[in-house]
Amino acid sequence: MNLFTALRKAFPEDLDACAIEPCDGPDTSHCYTWRDLDGASARIANLLDSLDLPPASRVAVQVEKSVEALLLYLAVLRAGHVFLPLNTAYQAAEIEYFIGNAEPAVVVCSGRNFGWVSRLAFQRGTTHVFTLNDDRTGTLLDRAAFQADEHTPAPKSPDDLAAILYTSGTTGRSKGAMLSHGNLLSNAETLKDYWGWQPGRDVLIHALPIFHVHGLFVASHAALLAGSRMLWFSRFDPKAVVRRLPEATVFMGVPTLYVRLLGEAGLTREACRHMRLFISGSAPLLIETFNDWRERTGHTILERYGMSETVMLTSNPYRPEDGERRGGTVGFPLPGVSLRIRGDQGQALAEGEIGGIEVRGPNVFAGYWRMPEKTKEEFTADGWFKTGDVGKVDADGYVTIVGRSKDLIITGGYNVYPAEVEGYLNELPGVAESAVIGVPHPDFGEGVVAVVVARPGASIDARGLMDSLKTKIAAFKVPKQLFLVEELPRNTMGKVQKNLLRERHEGAFKALGRS
Repeated sequence: MNLFTALRKAFPEDLDACAIEPCDGPDTSHCYTWRDLDGASARIANLLDSLDLPPASRVAVQVEKSVEALLLYLAVLRAGHVFLPLNTAYQAAEIEYFIGNAEPAVVVCSGRNFGWVSRLAFQRGTTHVFTLNDDRTGTLLDRAAFQADEHTPAPKSPDDLAAILYTSGTTGRSKGAMLSHGNLLSNAETLKDYWGWQPGRDVLIHALPIFHVHGLFVASHAALLAGSRMLWFSRFDPKAVVRRLPEATVFMGVPTLYVRLLGEAGLTREACRHMRLFISGSAPLLIETFNDWRERTGHTILERYGMSETVMLTSNPYRPEDGERRGGTVGFPLPGVSLRIRGDQGQALAEGEIGGIEVRGPNVFAGYWRMPEKTKEEFTADGWFKTGDVGKVDADGYVTIVGRSKDLIITGGYNVYPAEVEGYLNELPGVAESAVIGVPHPDFGEGVVAVVVARPGASIDARGLMDSLKTKIAAFKVPKQLFLVEELPRNTMGKVQKNLLRERHEGAFKALGRS
């Protein structure tokens, strides 16, 4: 079944009821009804049909968050093509790689970026480039306005590709995780039941970006599948979110958002009186934040665990009869998901032992786009996906993530892979080599730190290197601090000892305190 068809089937009987209410931006007086979602996505789907695209064409999208951007996603599903969301912080070098690798037939970008994005796209063979802005303008909407507001969804099987999410690789460039209609629908249906969504009664505060799993799939799919209204924030504003809490029942956020909400005096038990569920993910939630939240609001945050390749894998319980929500854990494997812990040699580990986390289930992706060897490498011989995360399962079945293999850094909910940043750093004039690490940060969970060795006789400065990086990679990947050293610590095999660098720079952000 086409994922859109399942979502559309869940729309409430009253199509003129409010589906999405913008809470900021140029026009907060306009409420999008369920009929608007159906008609507008039909127009865009009809526009895509009119382009005579090859079946399952990729549609790459790098635009600011807006309701229209969500409608574009629904239209791509509806027309039977493959959605490719791109972080709005990505710079030209990154976009050039994604377009070259995915070979999209259509690219949609913000109007202000049309010049350089269209140049890259046309050079790589993309046929159509449209613009879409966050104020309901752009050539995509201009063209779609002439299309009919009815559209028959393209037939799709569960294994057909629905989306490609690029996740940075630990070596080389990013990998495109291929998610099918079945992957996404099975996970959405599981979360709807497991988290107790109440059709027609729940109201979701949507304050997350929609270019990754958390905001686009977990939050949006859940609300749409439950026929629930969304209070839509294009950008996270803690004061504004607190003001709307009394109207809502569900909030999803990364740990950074919870830290910032705790800084608001208006966050009280009274403000949260109608809330039934606060969910956190995309990065580890500090136990201090977990406890402070419970004390301030009377609510216990539900922490869960997922990946671009799998959507959601585990969750702390929603219903009290299923167990308590334990801080520092990510709960139990979701229904239909199998999870096991394995040692370095693939051997089974005993309860409480730490090892690599492997999973399988209907939500697990088919593999990486045009990377058959990498796909084979990431799956075991008996079909389990090796997540690359390290964890343990206790006697009660709770899963705890204790670390990440391959040096993944999660800062503010975004993934940063050191090898990618190091690659750009090492190409800068005067740089001999570099090592990028993550260290504790009071606001972002982890802060990106770079340690750089200069070429003999070269004169470089930390600020200049960071300024150069800002023109090449997304801002969240740029080191927040950069240290110049004469040499990097290595073991006898010549490998950089990043554990020593982490210890050395562990306090790099301590002076910032809690924010």
